[in-house]
Amino acid sequence: MTLRREAFLGHVTERGQYDTPEEAERAARVVLALLGAHLVGDVRARLAACLPETFALILLNPLQSAEPLSPERFVRATAAWIEGATEQTAAWDVSAVLSTVADAVDEDLLGQVLLQLPVGYDLLIGRPQPI
Repeated sequence: MTLRREAFLGHVTERGQYDTPEEAERAARVVLALLGAHLVGDVRARLAACLPETFALILLNPLQSAEPLSPERFVRATAAWIEGATEQTAAWDVSAVLSTVADAVDEDLLGQVLLQLPVGYDLLIGRPQPI
């Protein structure tokens, strides 16, 4: 089931404690553009199908990444793309967006997404996995 845009942004706004939906949308756009570069094939397509159309398109047309980013570098890259962000605020942004995405998908798809990401993204998502 696809989350509606308002519901998706509502969750991100609440989790990120943003003052406006525009701040939540900016965070979502950057995080999903970076995330999309790390996912391939059916997993990326299935994840996109769970998101509102605007955000699905961002995930499917990602920023290009030369290599998979570790969770720390993913946060740093997010900070670089969001004007005025620090690594601390970017970590908050990443967590708000990725936890909302995780809640929009079933456990099977979330597991497949995590398999395509470097170790440690489960912590960014807020769903620590057993080792």
